[in-house]
Amino acid sequence: MQSLDELLYNFTSQSWNVTTTLWYDNDTYHNGSNYTDLAPRNQFVLPWWRQMIWTLLFAGMITVATGGNLIVIWIVLAHRRMRTVTNYFLVNLSIADAMVSTLNVTFNYTYMLNSHWPFGTLYCKISQFIAVLTICASVFTLMAISIDRYMAIVNPLKPRMGKKATLCVAIIIWIIGAILSLPMLLFYTTYTQNFMNGEVRVVCYSAWPNTDDNGLSYGEYLYNVIFMVLTYFLPIGSMTFTYARVGLELWGSQSIGEATARQLENIRSKRRVVKMMIVVVVIFAVCWLPFHMYFIVTSYLPEITNEPYIQEVFLGIYWLAMSNSMYNPIIYCWMNTRFRRGFAQFFFWCPWVRVTAEPSLSRSEAVTSRYSCTGSPEMHTRISRNGTVRIPLHLQSVRSGNDRLLAHHRNHGQKCRTSQARGHVS
Repeated sequence: MQSLDELLYNFTSQSWNVTTTLWYDNDTYHNGSNYTDLAPRNQFVLPWWRQMIWTLLFAGMITVATGGNLIVIWIVLAHRRMRTVTNYFLVNLSIADAMVSTLNVTFNYTYMLNSHWPFGTLYCKISQFIAVLTICASVFTLMAISIDRYMAIVNPLKPRMGKKATLCVAIIIWIIGAILSLPMLLFYTTYTQNFMNGEVRVVCYSAWPNTDDNGLSYGEYLYNVIFMVLTYFLPIGSMTFTYARVGLELWGSQSIGEATARQLENIRSKRRVVKMMIVVVVIFAVCWLPFHMYFIVTSYLPEITNEPYIQEVFLGIYWLAMSNSMYNPIIYCWMNTRFRRGFAQFFFWCPWVRVTAEPSLSRSEAVTSRYSCTGSPEMHTRISRNGTVRIPLHLQSVRSGNDRLLAHHRNHGQKCRTSQARGHVS
């Protein structure tokens, strides 16, 4: 049985090195020099018919992920009503998902299919850099959305983030992701392996400094531990807490006062957004869990990697993890009416697609969206466990004060009109 330290090292040192996990031979690589293997040929090439099946699966996933996320970006940027803080963060998430599907998955899949990297040393570095950068951007964006929803619902009287603040948060997310991804550019390289039958195999792998005789590097171990905490445990814990608090606020809190039909609709709207984001987070956790579990199991049972179909098992686990990037646009279209209308507008040329007219903004919505940073007081309602929406006490006084102010203006306006009818101006 391995010690905890050995298990953690084996797990973290392989978690993101997806290109060398299964097919890293026992040969020793010496400063990237060529080596002639005693094996007669490359044994990790799948039969053509199984390659075709995996190619169809990966091609379909890449097409849906890239196309769906680009459409999400277009929907938000091309429609004024879609330009909200949450949707701007969804654009950031879609950019990361589109990048990983086009710039990383395509090339890593080709490599894993034949255990041969034909794209050169430079793109070996860039591909791994993009892999880490995009997962950082995705995870931290999901965290930012959960915190924004938490602040908007749990602390509704505090000012919301504006466009500039949202843009700054997105830039910071990408900067942090780039810093965490920098070791991929520095330490990834390629190695050429020649077989007796004349075949050539190029391996894309990480070569960290200060590696001992067993191929272990404490620097790599420390980096992977920090990376795993920052991109898995911390985000899952943070989002679990924030969405649990939001759920209690929207579905479990009670207060005094009745609500109008518009307040009920505001509550329903918030619930729909929170439900959608919870589904996004759950799908993210489900897709990536087998990927992490694979390395834990192989750390305890390394002989599993010698099983006949382990290459295809890992291809399936890798496909599931990477397919997370194609589910988000489907979730938006399924659970959000405005995104569904945007997708219908994009595919208007299909005979079976019906585009519904977009409802116009009411006067109260237009005034609120133009002049209010936190929304109207009617949005800050609470809903009791029996489904009755009630207004908090601290907002009832605000509402009653607003009602008196509106009554004063109406009376003043009536006096003005009466005076004008008599030929006077008050």
